[in-house]
Amino acid sequence: MIKPALSLPFTACLLTLACSGAFAAPSPYSTMVVFGDSLADAGQYPDAGGPQGATLRFTNRTGPTYQANSGEVFGLNSSTLLGMKLNVAPGELSASTSPVNAALGVADGNNWAVGGDRTDQIYDAITSQSNVTTNDGNVLRSRAGYLPNNNFRADPNALYYLTGGGNDFLQGRVLSLAQSRAAANRLADSAQVLQQSGARYIMVWLLPDIGQTPAVSGTILQPVTSLLSDVFNAQLISRLAQIDAEIIPLNIPRLVSETLADPARFGLAADQNQVVTCFNGDSCAENSVYGLNSPTPDPSRLLFNDGVHPTVTGQRLIADYAYSLLAAPWEISLLPEMANGTLRAQQDELRAQWLADWGDWQSVGQWRAIVAAGGQKMDFDAQDNSADADGHGYNLTLGGSYRFAENWRAGLVAGAYRQNLEAGPRDSDYKLNSYIATAFVQYQANHWWADLGASGGTLDYENAKRKFALGISEGAEKGDTDGELYALSARLGFDLAGSGSSWHLSPFVSADYAHIEVNGYSEKGTRSTALTFDDQTRKSKRLGAGLQGKFQLTSSTRLFGEVAHEREFETDQQDVTMTLNSLPFNDYTLQGYTPQRDLNRASLGISQKLTPELTLRGGYNWRKNDDVTQQGVNLAVSLDF
Repeated sequence: MIKPALSLPFTACLLTLACSGAFAAPSPYSTMVVFGDSLADAGQYPDAGGPQGATLRFTNRTGPTYQANSGEVFGLNSSTLLGMKLNVAPGELSASTSPVNAALGVADGNNWAVGGDRTDQIYDAITSQSNVTTNDGNVLRSRAGYLPNNNFRADPNALYYLTGGGNDFLQGRVLSLAQSRAAANRLADSAQVLQQSGARYIMVWLLPDIGQTPAVSGTILQPVTSLLSDVFNAQLISRLAQIDAEIIPLNIPRLVSETLADPARFGLAADQNQVVTCFNGDSCAENSVYGLNSPTPDPSRLLFNDGVHPTVTGQRLIADYAYSLLAAPWEISLLPEMANGTLRAQQDELRAQWLADWGDWQSVGQWRAIVAAGGQKMDFDAQDNSADADGHGYNLTLGGSYRFAENWRAGLVAGAYRQNLEAGPRDSDYKLNSYIATAFVQYQANHWWADLGASGGTLDYENAKRKFALGISEGAEKGDTDGELYALSARLGFDLAGSGSSWHLSPFVSADYAHIEVNGYSEKGTRSTALTFDDQTRKSKRLGAGLQGKFQLTSSTRLFGEVAHEREFETDQQDVTMTLNSLPFNDYTLQGYTPQRDLNRASLGISQKLTPELTLRGGYNWRKNDDVTQQGVNLAVSLDF
């Protein structure tokens, strides 16, 4: 938050305040553009104690000595770490106005955060001029700001990352409730001017509690500093809720509080006071066990590098936290796809039965009972807006048909399905129980045949456990929800062979419609990472064409199969609206899974008559589009009576 050693003495700022009296992963964004202060500065200033051409970042050096003039550079901050997770090009993550880069002829990047900048200077870096200056006013480099550099148009597909406010406090500009609100308004103005220029996705930090930093904690200044931090955040939250963009708030104060409540979970030393001591002793007491000049220096065991800036451990926690919020819809948007896969599994099972029965229905006035069991496997490849995932499931289906006329029969089947899906780099765990029934009617006469099915079902997501990295630890949030589906399916075909032939071959056309609703739900608790998701609707409209065939191997054994190609007409990206449970009035919508246009499927099976009334059937089904592969096996028996 403070500029390099040339800033006004930190102690003087605090005294003034006291006088107030009162990993190949999805890559959905075109780039990442950063604005803020030292907490996000990617290296605007020269590093006087580092290798030639190195720049300063406001955290610890990489080690092993962590000392200046050791040849070690500073670790990366949260904005850079997050950009790397999003596969943003490295050059675009570098500093925007670095005099070092300019001297070396290195292209400027999209990180406009400058150590020491207040909220008014952050706004200027967006709208007018970006300046890198020493504390005595010496300008090291100046250039036109982000919007002037881009014809006053913000990239609508970029992720904007915004932090600020700390230096308004530390430089003595926030001495009252009104000044705290004014500083928050200036930071919100930065988000709003980006939105007005075209930005859609803006991630904004809430201000960390400055009273809970080593520079302030335990002093007489702590209560008023914490109070003004809270006032700043309340005003910022209120303003952000009014901006017509997808504002993704980061509840940094709560994240820090949760970290301090359980430091060992994140690799921090549980036996050390994490808010009174720091690593390098700048504006705070250096930790005697893990501090820079201790016998065993280790910044990974401490949260703060100096009086107000986190170590790389803290920066990584923030980056992981931010990534978990961005990545959540990449997994949650797969919940409707789980249901869609279950529906298709039942349709595949039913069509296999129909194909095995083709030309060999039960007698008029008779029933044919069906009992089938099967298993399925689904593999989702990662898209720009969805995670890779592996699923498996099993099912039991019961039902039957009644032949009520020479050329007609009708039936009903009902199935119970269990499906598990592991998604994302941490194998998030989603479980779905589905109960689906399908009523159908079929027609066969001469060479023509047709079938029509109507399905309905309930969905029970009994476990939706989202997992994500949090530093060396793992975060997990759990919830449950339910939903429903209904679908229509129709096919029309023409048999090329005669009724007495040992083989049958038939081209056909098909039409399918499905409507899936997954109800919104809240993950348990109000942790910084817990989310509430809105309802999701997934529609599918498909037309297809295919070829099915059957061959009588022996008087009691038949081989059957089909191939088909389908075209999906509902291919819009799935949107997921969500809120942090801890910030329930600041909702935002991000994009998730995109249904694919083309689908190929095939099946192969064999049936064996055990008696004239009893038949055993087994089969294999395969579906594939660009990003999803679904396979299934089934075993069934049918009995005429």
